[in-house]
Amino acid sequence: MKKIGSAEWKGSIKEGGGTISTETGVLSNAPYGFKSRFEDGPGTNPEELIGAAHAGCFSMALSNILGQSNLTPDYIKTRAEVSLIKTDAGFTINAVHLVVNAKVPGTDAATFAELAAKAKAGCPVSRVLNAEISMDATLDA
Repeated sequence: MKKIGSAEWKGSIKEGGGTISTETGVLSNAPYGFKSRFEDGPGTNPEELIGAAHAGCFSMALSNILGQSNLTPDYIKTRAEVSLIKTDAGFTINAVHLVVNAKVPGTDAATFAELAAKAKAGCPVSRVLNAEISMDATLDA
């Protein structure tokens, strides 16, 4: 299986800009640029897209792992905080912190934490990132 994302850029790094699109059309020429990446300008940026992808992937992985234990979540809410730092080698995504809240009838906090850890390790986006991945997982009552 292959999924396709694409981007087009025009101009210099600071004054130029680009668009990002997805094969499904969910993103279609979404703007991105220096200001949306390094300042508070409008548009998206690669790091927030990686965060959204990681949050979505993790949530699906956790739902699958819960299902394997005969548990069905009422909800799983995941936020992925992607850290971009400047190193001697250039800008690097060095860490992602997952913040997870879920309501899962029939389980306890310890079991939930164990299953969430498995999902964090097994999520395909977690495995592709060369970054430290940490997590706070909270089971809502």
